Amino acid sequence: MLRCVVEKLAIGTLVVLCLVSPGCNTAPAIKSPKAAPGFVLNDSKGAPIRLSDYKGKVVLLNFWATWCHGCVLEIPWFIKFQEEYKDRGFSVIGVSMDEDWKPVKAYVEEKKVNYPVVVGNEGLGKLYGLNSMPMSLLIGRNGTIAASYTGVVDKDACEAKIRTLLQESAERASE
Repeated sequence: MLRCVVEKLAIGTLVVLCLVSPGCNTAPAIKSPKAAPGFVLNDSKGAPIRLSDYKGKVVLLNFWATWCHGCVLEIPWFIKFQEEYKDRGFSVIGVSMDEDWKPVKAYVEEKKVNYPVVVGNEGLGKLYGLNSMPMSLLIGRNGTIAASYTGVVDKDACEAKIRTLLQESAERASE
């Protein structure tokens, strides 16, 4: 019990620190892009969601939890991004770090989340270097990480990066 309380306090402290730190919500330049680690996790209906199935799309991979205030602040933005850019080869994938599906399903239904959501695990978090939430990554059509955001994203800067990645991809396709 004490360990659980200490873990929650540690995570809470990281989230608070990131939310108030001015450098957390901007994406530093990725100097040498690396491939996004693959995963297969089931959505709420048991259908497998494979990151590899999204190759050729620009993906916003968002690590979040229902209890994380910064996380739930961003989700309406991501719903709008999904709606606006889905026809241009963009998709959001939500990775909830809640312990089980019950609160996640309720939240997803209530907020009418329009993109796939899976429940992640510690192993996936480690693969992506998750140490606080929210954490979002933009993955280019080639499967490499183009931007990484720790803390609440700057909505306008994130959307501008999405548009840039979509435009770069369109320009390459026309060459």
